[in-house]
Amino acid sequence: MTRELEGKVGLVTGGTSGIGRDTAVLFARAGAKVVVSGRREPEGKETVELVSAAGGDGLFVKADVSKASEVDALIQKAVERFGRLDIAFNNAGIEGVWVPIIKQSEEDWDRTIDINLKGVWLCLKYEIRQMLKQGGGGAIVNMASINGLIGAAGAAAYSASKHGVMGLTKAAALETARSRIRINAVCPAVIETPMRERLFDAPLVHKYVLSCHPIGRFGRPTEIAEAVVWMCSDRASFMTGQSLVLDGGFLAGQNSPS
Repeated sequence: MTRELEGKVGLVTGGTSGIGRDTAVLFARAGAKVVVSGRREPEGKETVELVSAAGGDGLFVKADVSKASEVDALIQKAVERFGRLDIAFNNAGIEGVWVPIIKQSEEDWDRTIDINLKGVWLCLKYEIRQMLKQGGGGAIVNMASINGLIGAAGAAAYSASKHGVMGLTKAAALETARSRIRINAVCPAVIETPMRERLFDAPLVHKYVLSCHPIGRFGRPTEIAEAVVWMCSDRASFMTGQSLVLDGGFLAGQNSPS
């Protein structure tokens, strides 16, 4: 990988595992200094060790993205350590409880929306403020999902949160375009992460969900991470307010699982 992010400071929320962890490592390989954030400190520090092994300079900051004070403090700590913020991947999210709407609790709805949608909004708020304070310029990628483009029975809160991220991404991109801050979203299908194991590990469920991916497999975290690095780089300099779908053909094959 070329060091196309040389001299930049990047932030990855939800950086304790999966896509977030791989993105933090690839940010480092591309030359960026990396702030890793999450709620699980041991795993976050493991990610920072991987960032260091990749030749990067990393910092872990424990934060809950659904709390404004913690997001504000996260950005402040990033700037205190590295002086600025140039790129960010707002990746933190949960799947919530997948049940029909009539069985879903208000508590689960609130928790899913608070982390997946409010959390992205809070991150954007404080990231954009910092980038504007620096004179503008920057790139932000929000974690959406193919569930931000289609519905999924039993996943109302999750789907609603990801549809919200799509609208939020477009609005934020329009607000910041003249300030040279690009804001986009990435929309994966099923990726080999702990979330996939929790949701789709039962044999029959696994078989069906896999059949919805015409490419014949689930995605790998690094495949999404590679896309995020590209979206944060100058190679994507004319892209803002858009979503990049990485789904192994899932959406193309919606009417006829192979």
